[in-house]
Order: sequence, then structure tokens, then C-alpha cells
Amino acid sequence: MIRIHHLNQSRSLRVIWLLEELGLDYEVIRYERDPKTRLAPEALKAIHPLGKSPVLEMEGARIAESGAIVEAICARHGPDLVPEAGSEAYLRHLEWIHFAEGSAMTPILLNLYVGLLGEAGAPLQPRIQSELTSHFQLMEDGLRPSGHFVMDQLSAADIMLIFPAGVVTRLGREEEFPKLAAFVAEMRSRPAFQRALQAAGGD
Repeated sequence: MIRIHHLNQSRSLRVIWLLEELGLDYEVIRYERDPKTRLAPEALKAIHPLGKSPVLEMEGARIAESGAIVEAICARHGPDLVPEAGSEAYLRHLEWIHFAEGSAMTPILLNLYVGLLGEAGAPLQPRIQSELTSHFQLMEDGLRPSGHFVMDQLSAADIMLIFPAGVVTRLGREEEFPKLAAFVAEMRSRPAFQRALQAAGGD
């Protein structure tokens, strides 16, 4: 049995989405953020020393980090979601997988945390907003005519990129990045994504 340790309102939703797309049997162990601090509960530290989510248990092994989890699941159960190894598409796949949790998340998290400072964070906002715009534009330009990032069908890269792409809609910037907004709407409309939302207890 596959088990996924899931923190509410976190990036682990996309792992549940992947499991649903592949039709795999799995169990969700849910954790709730503290309503005041928004931090993960102490119970999650028993699963991961940093109290991070997602954490996957599969075939007797435990693995953290979204990108690594997605790669591990696809290697065992979803090879059609990854381009042929060594191909040009595979290189783009690797690039986007790491971009989703590397480059893209830096300005997103800075925007979140600096925004909590109010006026004290104002001097940093021009740079943060500029970085957000450039990263969103890279994703906008990277979408293929099919509406996917690597292949002309759903791939692991699409699943990883749903979170940073979704920030465009959360920030109300759909008109600036219409292809990204369309991508988010299309992915969220997939039956597997809707089932994942239900299994996760919301977005």
C-alpha cells in the first residue's frame, strides 16, 4: 500500500493528483496546520525531521521532496508521464521538474513571507514582483501549443508545475498570463484532480 503524508494547503496535493491519474491504491494520512501560525503540527516531525510534507511510503521505503516523489512514482508506475530517457524532451522534463521546486518557489515564498511584514517589507517588493513576473513569463512562454509543458499530453512536469502556475490565478494575474491561467483551469478540471481534492480534504 502506498501512503502519503499530506499537510493541508500544501504542495503535496499534486502527489495525490499523480496517484489518482495513475489509478493507484493509496492511503492519505492528513495533518492540519496550526490555524494561527500556519505551521505544520509537531506530529509531522515524527515522519520528517523538518516537519515537511509530502512524505511518501512505498514498497517499504520512505521518501520526501515533491520532485523526487513524482520521479519515484513515475519510475515504478507511470513511465508514460516521462519522455524517453536521453531525448531532448527528457532534458526539458528534468529542467521543469527542478524549476518547479527550485527557481519558481523562491519569489513565491518571498512574496508570501515579506507580504506579512506590511510596510516593513515594502522596500523589497519591487524586486520580488519583478522576479515573480519573470518566472511567470518563463512558464507562459514554455507552454506548448497543446497546453502542456513537455509532451502534448499530461506529463510529470505538468503535475509539478501546477503549483507555481496556480499562484498566477491566486494573485489575480490571469490577464497577464492567459496561457498559464488556461493551463491551470484545464488541469484542475481533470477528473483525477477533482478526486485528489476530495481525498486531500480541499485545496
